[in-house]
Amino acid sequence: MTTKGDEQEFRLDALKWMLILLLVLGGVYANSMYGTVALLYRALVGLAVAAVAAAIALQTAKGHAAWDLAKEAKVEVRRVIWPSRQELTQTTLIVVVVVIFVGIVLWGLDSSLSWAIQGIIG
Repeated sequence: MTTKGDEQEFRLDALKWMLILLLVLGGVYANSMYGTVALLYRALVGLAVAAVAAAIALQTAKGHAAWDLAKEAKVEVRRVIWPSRQELTQTTLIVVVVVIFVGIVLWGLDSSLSWAIQGIIG
């Protein structure tokens, strides 16, 4: 639920997104126009333009929500209980065995049906 303060804070979002679009398009155009300039300089300018665009994007409602999502994802990754090496090896071997077994069963069904159809058709 948005409050009046949130609405005032994010009221210029459309203008900010237009500015971001202009920055990115300007960066692409400048990169193509200055193709003779050293790649390092063009890359540094491109990174600077991307940083400015990202800073502006973070000031929008969607940018703020994306930043909050990234922070929450970081917290969730810390909560993950990663499997031990033994658990990982056992699970991997189980998956490999099941895949081989299902492959053999499907091969057998395919061969049987193919043999039966060739026997019927002649």
